[in-house]
Amino acid sequence: MAMQAGGTVPRGAVRVADGNLAIPGVPSAPAFQPRSSQFWRRLLETRLVGTGNEQDYLALTEAPSLAHPLGTDDIGRDVLSRIIYGSRVSLQVGLIAVAIAVSMGVTLGLVAGYVGGLADDVIMRVVDAIQAFPNLILALAITAALGPSIANAMLAIGFVAAPGIARLTRGQTLSVREREFIAAARVCGASALDIMRHHIWPNVTAPIIVQATLLMGTAIVTEAALSFLGVGVRPPTPSWGAMLRTGSQYLEVAPWIGMTSGVAIFMTVLAINFVGDGLRRALAPRLASRKKQ
Repeated sequence: MAMQAGGTVPRGAVRVADGNLAIPGVPSAPAFQPRSSQFWRRLLETRLVGTGNEQDYLALTEAPSLAHPLGTDDIGRDVLSRIIYGSRVSLQVGLIAVAIAVSMGVTLGLVAGYVGGLADDVIMRVVDAIQAFPNLILALAITAALGPSIANAMLAIGFVAAPGIARLTRGQTLSVREREFIAAARVCGASALDIMRHHIWPNVTAPIIVQATLLMGTAIVTEAALSFLGVGVRPPTPSWGAMLRTGSQYLEVAPWIGMTSGVAIFMTVLAINFVGDGLRRALAPRLASRKKQ
């Protein structure tokens, strides 16, 4: 029988069935669930695409538990959720910053190595001047001048890393431009741009790919350092470096805040370095022949 307005429901008529409250005459409603089950349900449904900024004011600096496997931070945000979302930020910065560095460095290196003369002298002196500054200090100065944001951090890291790519590309170009097929291309009337794009660039890609892979780990560490210093990713966007900064203030009370983000940075950079070392062995014929012997 449906419940009348203003009436009461017998105590025995209310029951829980399949996780829902069953009340006569009232649509079923979700029953109270333990915090642990709520966490895993939210993780499976939304946390992987969320922002990691959901706050639980009843669990400030809570130790790791079933409800929060890696604990919570100083304002009740789940650390695991922020680590997951922060990985997106760090990998995005690493990929885009390396793409900027490779684009700038390869262009300057090809021009300096193939054209030579005054162009080579000017480009390499600019490269020397940029490399005279410590990378982190220069990236910090550029980001502070442009303003703290993730886009400016990418530009700063890419700009700082470009001289190393340019010097590597120039060295490889100098060794390739004297080969017979380059002379044959000149005799056939190929322009300097065509020679650099179709003949030199395909023959210098192997070391550049390896260097770019290793550079990605450096870019992630640099972004974490900028965020730690407060000029990288702006809050409340999760960032491993910003989490390290927060964790440094709670090392005695909640060490898991800083430790988890530090472990995430360490494991990610280590994995990227392993990939780079594997590519180096695979793309270097001499190392491959030594390994077979």
